[in-house]
Amino acid sequence: MNFIAEIDVMPRPELLDPQGKAVTLGLGNLGIKQVADVRVGKHITLQLEAGSESEAQGLVEQACKSLLANAIMENYTFELKLA
Repeated sequence: MNFIAEIDVMPRPELLDPQGKAVTLGLGNLGIKQVADVRVGKHITLQLEAGSESEAQGLVEQACKSLLANAIMENYTFELKLA
């Protein structure tokens, strides 16, 4: 079976996000003052083949924990769909 995993990796809420702060300031400089806070993360799409949905979930979990997200500084979520 072919799957598509849509993964979002975001900085943990308790950590500073310098990129987000820069975007917030930039928006303010553009006259968009209604934005109170910005968090910047990553969106990753994986296409993978697995025998079942649970196997695909395990593969995505392994990829996130081993490579795609830094568990100390980032949280991740993902959605799995049939391709």
